[in-house]
Amino acid sequence: MTGQRNAAVQAKIPVTVKAGYHVNSNAPSEEYLIPLKLTWKSTGALEGGQVTYPKPNVERYEFQLPTEKPLSVYTGNFELIANFKVAANAPAGPGIAVGQLRYQACSNKACYPPKNIEVTVQYQVQ
Repeated sequence: MTGQRNAAVQAKIPVTVKAGYHVNSNAPSEEYLIPLKLTWKSTGALEGGQVTYPKPNVERYEFQLPTEKPLSVYTGNFELIANFKVAANAPAGPGIAVGQLRYQACSNKACYPPKNIEVTVQYQVQ
């Protein structure tokens, strides 16, 4: 990703959910469910902005009771769009933005403890 000072830039973050699993969307159907969430650490050169999430799938699973709402989930391959602003005083040259993706993976039978994984994006300030 390349940008000039004071410019808005975007990065596409590819995400793959292993076959047979799903993760809750960024806006789960129930409050107690852990949402998919991407956050960025401050780099000084880039200011992390809004993350654009894809439209989720609405699905029902074997483990749900008939009275429970369908779940808002992501499966398979999808992209998150990370929006940044290049700081006015950003030094020219390369850098790496570091973020954290929090999610909870579930199969059709069980949910697993939430995880955090590091996400990196290389950038160039012109």
